[in-house]
Amino acid sequence: MRKESCLVVFSGGQDSTTCLFWAKKHFRRVVALSFVYGQKHAKEVELAREITRKADVEFHVKDATFISLLASNSLTDPSIVMDKEKPADSYPNTFVPGRNLFFLSMAAVYARELGIHDLVTGVSQEDYSGYPDCRDGFIKSLNVTLNLAIDEPFVIHTPLMWLDKSEVWALSDELGVLDLVRNETLTCYNGISGDGCGECPACRLRSRGLQKYLASKK
Repeated sequence: MRKESCLVVFSGGQDSTTCLFWAKKHFRRVVALSFVYGQKHAKEVELAREITRKADVEFHVKDATFISLLASNSLTDPSIVMDKEKPADSYPNTFVPGRNLFFLSMAAVYARELGIHDLVTGVSQEDYSGYPDCRDGFIKSLNVTLNLAIDEPFVIHTPLMWLDKSEVWALSDELGVLDLVRNETLTCYNGISGDGCGECPACRLRSRGLQKYLASKK
């Protein structure tokens, strides 16, 4: 039985789009929330709007450009050359400190205004680019913090938490949106939709997962 309503933190990329259609399967009403935060690949928000239109999902955008002013990273500062590999002793410079912390906190406040207590995010601990704010422990901790800070019974859903990228592709196929995810989403840090640039960490992770999934179907 589907629950009443949820808010999806929605970027228009592979993971959040898969989560959007997962949410449509599990909730009667789905609201999508995107953020503009000074990202070089801001085209993702345009694609997110178009995807929600096709999915008949209510769409909102909030300004979070303050995030890009707090710390240096290659996703918001074009003068920084993007890491292609995760450094052995630190996080890749594509890590935007606090991004998921701020996104989910803002999402919770906005969801409260809409009378929504279920939040959905596409973070994954199993197969991620080295970001600490994608870990299950962080999500559980933030869930408790939000409930204490706002005094509301929020539940943060992470349907991809324990899936690798090939399993995320499998889920999108199961949901009947593999072609849409493959051709109409934007995961690429260089702002190229579909299969992307093929060079940035996000594109290579996405491509390896797709090839693994397609190979498993043969």
